[in-house]
Amino acid sequence: MTDLSSCPPWLDRLRAAAPTLDVPPMLRPRPGRGRAAAVLLLFGEGPDGPDVLLTERAATLAKHAGQPAFPGGRIDPEDDGPVHAALREAWEEAGVEPGGVEVLATMPELYLARSEHRVTPVAAWWRDPSEIAPGHPGEVATVARVPITDLTDPANRVTVRHPNGLKLGPAFKVGGMFVWGFTAGLLTQVLDAAGWDRPWDHDHVEELPGHILDLAARRP
Repeated sequence: MTDLSSCPPWLDRLRAAAPTLDVPPMLRPRPGRGRAAAVLLLFGEGPDGPDVLLTERAATLAKHAGQPAFPGGRIDPEDDGPVHAALREAWEEAGVEPGGVEVLATMPELYLARSEHRVTPVAAWWRDPSEIAPGHPGEVATVARVPITDLTDPANRVTVRHPNGLKLGPAFKVGGMFVWGFTAGLLTQVLDAAGWDRPWDHDHVEELPGHILDLAARRP
């Protein structure tokens, strides 16, 4: 059994809620559909207080170019399930030493129809933080520890809309990144489940930034 004696009290509520988080209808797995994947939601005590690790994908990628994300990827045959895959990907993408990480819980699987992946989020406590840096320059452009207070600051939160008028959901403007899509949706759910959420103006709508639209337009 994992020793969580060093886990801080501010993670207690998330640890209890994570295994049974509600799955929105559009993200519920389809039987027999999708490739198995995992992402790591890694929480630590950073220089600016509690934080979470995010990466930003390289602008040269064919898929999800330039998008902020949690470390993660497909579960390989050699992986011992989603936890092992999430820790391996965090090491490869950001230099996170697996030995310094304590797993809190695995969350319910989520289905991403656009990429046809079944994603298992893994919540973890960064007991012994390691130095971080992009591990794959061709895949990862940036790695950053984003303070929870920045994520919950109402001034950094918006509802994002496509220029065609379609509302795409919540977004965060933090650390020089525009976090939207799957990552922003999962962050929003986690902030609420952990009791960290603060009221913000859901009617504050902004369009997707031009550079994101340009990257999406050149996708093959």
